Amino acid sequence: MLSMKIINHEVSKYAIFGVLTTLVNILTYIFLTKVLAFDYKTATVIAWIASVLFAYYTNKKYVFNARYTKLIQTLKSFFLFVFYRLLSLLVDLAVMYVLIEFFYLDDLLTKIIANVVVVIFNYITSKWHVFSKKEREVE
Repeated sequence: MLSMKIINHEVSKYAIFGVLTTLVNILTYIFLTKVLAFDYKTATVIAWIASVLFAYYTNKKYVFNARYTKLIQTLKSFFLFVFYRLLSLLVDLAVMYVLIEFFYLDDLLTKIIANVVVVIFNYITSKWHVFSKKEREVE
């Protein structure tokens, strides 16, 4: 029962920071496309970089409470995090490309749809690969 409370608390924190990360991503994207007139692909990449940096910090510190004692652990988690986020960037770009170029959906609506898929993918990879208990216990 206690483990379910911990998991539910973790999922709640992930959801909160996931929403904030998504806001960083979408607001950056809107600024770049609507104010600076960037192409949607370039804006997606820049928005991704901003949101990944925000997400790494908040996931490590607040969601998964990963307090590494060695620099190598921190570097490994950061590079794993970036690797999986690169995969999610590909998912993000693929969803956007297909929905915009083939289904002619609005780019902002498509961005929101893509972010839902990406958030689910990111939780799974962070929980089981980047900030797993196994990774945190390695000295």
